[in-house]
Amino acid sequence: MADEEYEEEFGEDGATARPPRLRLSRRGVGVLVALGALVVGGLGWTVFFSSALDVRGVAVQGLDSGKLTQQDVERALGGTASGPLARVDLDEARAEVAKVPRVASVEVWRGWPHTLRVKVTERRAVAAIQRDGGGFVQVDARGVEFATEPQPPPGVPVVALQLSGPAQDAVAVIDRPTLVRSAVTVAAGLPPDVAKQAGSLTVYSYDDIRLQLASGATVRWGSAEETPRKAAVLTALLGQKASNYDVSAPDAPAVSG
Repeated sequence: MADEEYEEEFGEDGATARPPRLRLSRRGVGVLVALGALVVGGLGWTVFFSSALDVRGVAVQGLDSGKLTQQDVERALGGTASGPLARVDLDEARAEVAKVPRVASVEVWRGWPHTLRVKVTERRAVAAIQRDGGGFVQVDARGVEFATEPQPPPGVPVVALQLSGPAQDAVAVIDRPTLVRSAVTVAAGLPPDVAKQAGSLTVYSYDDIRLQLASGATVRWGSAEETPRKAAVLTALLGQKASNYDVSAPDAPAVSG
């Protein structure tokens, strides 16, 4: 083998020579870049502008009460749930569903390739307020009024205002909405077992709220202050059969009748 051929194959030191590197011309690099741009552009157009990945359905989770329906959610979404899925404004969709009175919170995300997914948490009534013209307004734990129905929902107290003379005189200072919110605070703080027994919550004044149980017993609650403490004390007292329970001073409760 000639020396030149040996050095070409094995190198001057006898080791195997490295294969020659492939080098692209500037034109070749330009072609590859252009092809890459075309591929990325095509994918972008398919995802964001073509109908190939359009929204074709809405999947809703959390419809537990039977009062809020799939159709309610779809109506709320309106035009936000149309067109390419990638271009759906999730914040706008979330805001539109959140406007539905029965919705307490909502999550929205994309379910590729064609589904907009929505998870709602419904408001839960903790009290009902009787309207002067009839019907009962349902109120959640935050004091939000979200539905009116002919009858109060089962298992929640009905709030009524029967203001005493001094309370009526003080309405300019402590108005009716404030008094109703106090009653709702009490209702929201009732343990589930007690809430099921609650018939009504009557507000006589800011510091004279009374709970009427289904058994006919009366609970003198006082103000809405220290509601968690009062609820715990009442739960313990209900082990004693009585017609009157007083937790207005939770450190010195009383039972009678």
